[in-house]
Amino acid sequence: MPVPRRAVLASGLAGLAAVSLPVPAFATPYSPAGSSAAAPIEHFTQVRRVLIQADNLMGPRTVLPAITQKLGELTVLRRKARGKDADRLLEQETRFEELAGWLAQDIGDERAAYGHTARALDDSHITGNTELTAYILGRKAQLAADMGHRSDALGLATAARRTAPTGSRLEVIAVMHQAHGHSLLGEKLEALRGYDEALVLLGRADQDGVWGSWLDSAYIHTARARSLADLGYHEQAVVGFRDALAALPAGYRRDRGVYLARTARSYAGVGDVEQAAMVGMEAAQIAVETGSARIIDQLGLLDVTLSATPHAAGVQDFRTAFDRILYHPAQ
Repeated sequence: MPVPRRAVLASGLAGLAAVSLPVPAFATPYSPAGSSAAAPIEHFTQVRRVLIQADNLMGPRTVLPAITQKLGELTVLRRKARGKDADRLLEQETRFEELAGWLAQDIGDERAAYGHTARALDDSHITGNTELTAYILGRKAQLAADMGHRSDALGLATAARRTAPTGSRLEVIAVMHQAHGHSLLGEKLEALRGYDEALVLLGRADQDGVWGSWLDSAYIHTARARSLADLGYHEQAVVGFRDALAALPAGYRRDRGVYLARTARSYAGVGDVEQAAMVGMEAAQIAVETGSARIIDQLGLLDVTLSATPHAAGVQDFRTAFDRILYHPAQ
């Protein structure tokens, strides 16, 4: 008998995340005696950059096995190294752990995401790189928010801000996480003030190009729209998400899917069921392409809402498409 859709959604997509994933062909093991003359740090820096690009193109299910493999290689090299070489390898290992946590989160494996991110935070303290620590505290805040741990999300974001250098983009990121934490707790004024502060801080922030190079005012406005939706201000959220989609570069396919799914939920929130179903269909297509649980989770919440109006235009088409994602995920 088919598994009830509510049971699949309640599982947190753990079944989809647990499917064995092959290591992609481009994840060749590092070998000092190989054809590459690059030193270990340079090699892993380049590999990490390639894997991030591959994730944007092919999704986390393709890339995560390669990240796991590289983490194993890094651990072996780091344990053999001494002095500054060991320190540099540990910092690189920390960055790989953080990336693994992000990818695990995106495929819906919250347990693995938490484990990788917690190890990254521990290792960042050992490295003594406070900027890295601040960034990972922000990532832990983001993960806590997605896991429904609202107070933890705000507390971690506050710790990230306390750790981030004043005037840095890391400070802006931490303030955004704080604002989102307030919205999850229903604290509208604190949340909106936080986003206003983030915009002001961004205008003064350094341009070091290392942390938050992707951060701009459009990104902050998008985060603000998400918080408005969380607070129940769906009309304002729809406007914010529309602007975000218009400004989003074409290469950010998965982010487009996340924004579309959230836009669809806000359309449903204002009672525009037909538009919600149509936008949800577009997001569903990207969910199939990327395998992103962040998109699928949002579509699951949309599915619950649209189930109350099953005969409205487009609703049945959306729910059929969503069924295909749940019961017949791409392997």
